[in-house]
Amino acid sequence: MARLPRLTLAGYPHHVILRGNNRQAIFKDSADMQRLLDLLQTHAKEQGVQVHAYVLMSNHLHLLLTPQHDNGVPKMMQAVGRSYVLYFNKRQGRSGTLWEGRYRSTLIQTERYLLACMAYIDLNPVRAGMVAQPADYGWSSHGHFIGRHVQAWLTPHPLYWDMGNTPFAREAAYAAMVQAGVDQEQQQALTSSALSGWALGEDSFVQGLQKQTTRRVNRGKAGRPFDQKPD
Repeated sequence: MARLPRLTLAGYPHHVILRGNNRQAIFKDSADMQRLLDLLQTHAKEQGVQVHAYVLMSNHLHLLLTPQHDNGVPKMMQAVGRSYVLYFNKRQGRSGTLWEGRYRSTLIQTERYLLACMAYIDLNPVRAGMVAQPADYGWSSHGHFIGRHVQAWLTPHPLYWDMGNTPFAREAAYAAMVQAGVDQEQQQALTSSALSGWALGEDSFVQGLQKQTTRRVNRGKAGRPFDQKPD
């Protein structure tokens, strides 16, 4: 069965997952992680993609993005992926593939899932047992949104601005939201939708998306199973 093209539309938040081949490490040290962030910053700006949230794990990464153009995310991810592999292979004296095929992604309904997706991304290191609290992990956007440090290239979504009238109020409200966690149903929905490529949201949202693209946006009643390995 031919694989579907990625679902990507301007103006909608996209949850992106990129994993190492056979779950191998894609970062050896902090220099590698910083290089990936530098590439992300550069190519997001070039392609008109807003980066709302990210986390870099040992063998995969998550991004929450809103492109200004339909081809913004694919072009950005292609540039980041290729540039990083060239860098990583040269530094490690290796050759060949690094990524587990193409990146996975889908569109999510803003009002229902965007803040949940940010919390889900922040909590990845906690779920993996790497840290006790998301604020203890240095390679995610969590620290920016709780006021620990500033990453000016990140774009806070309007829903984040709505969390408080002052920076302190927003940071405190966001920290509390992440601390409250993401329930198992939402976590599974965010994982499986990104890995499968089917849009995540209420029926009205999905139906509205379908009117904007010839690419099928949800599974329907038939179809082969997809990879639901959790991240």
